[in-house]
Amino acid sequence: MPLVKIDDVTKVYEGKVTHRAINQLGFEVEKGEFLAIMGPSGSGKTTLLNLISTIDDLTSGNILIDGINPHELGKNDLALFRRRKLGFVFQDFNLLQMLTVEENLVLPLTLDYIPLDKMANRVMSIADRLSLKPILHKRPNEISGGETQRTAIGRALIHKPDLILADEPTGNLDSKASREVLELLSAINKEEGATIIMVTHDPIAASYCNRVLFIKDGEFFNEIYSDERRQTFYQRILNVLSLLGGNVNDLSAARLP
Repeated sequence: MPLVKIDDVTKVYEGKVTHRAINQLGFEVEKGEFLAIMGPSGSGKTTLLNLISTIDDLTSGNILIDGINPHELGKNDLALFRRRKLGFVFQDFNLLQMLTVEENLVLPLTLDYIPLDKMANRVMSIADRLSLKPILHKRPNEISGGETQRTAIGRALIHKPDLILADEPTGNLDSKASREVLELLSAINKEEGATIIMVTHDPIAASYCNRVLFIKDGEFFNEIYSDERRQTFYQRILNVLSLLGGNVNDLSAARLP
């Protein structure tokens, strides 16, 4: 059974002009898959992520995560579901500035009343995994962009969610920090079997994934699966992007770092 099942999902925003952001979209995500979602600006990528995470309500269709439709849960059950089942990684990090790295990491556990010794073990294990030990006592404004995003990833992982949702996680990082974050997500996916759905406009980021799903005007456009060599997968991603008519900035001549 797939971990995520998107079934004939439509999202319409009502207003002076009705906008159909997602139109009858359907796909599945297997447990342990690392999926990238790509498409031109305004194609519905972030809306789709917001629907999966229940930030936005569906207009029609169904979304199942581990067999549960979170859109049918009551307020308290939904809060619990999001806290236990989902991990979030954002482009702008969303860390609390007044807290240290360690306090930011531990925040999801405090909401669940996890015993202190368990919390400490979990923090040390994650900090070790993400090379955060030397900066645990620092605040977000005292560390680099890459360290900030690693902290945000640690916070998303610390409660061992079934599904990690990442929205442009390398959008605010330089190329070196981006590569570190992508290699980290890839390792977490491979070594721990974490299921990740990542929205990105960056073909290099997408080349780290198992599969890339392309959407256009809120509808399924194409999908491709990774092969043995990341360079050839990257090239195939560029080929589909050029068909999509998205802004690819002549990346086709670029080589992977």
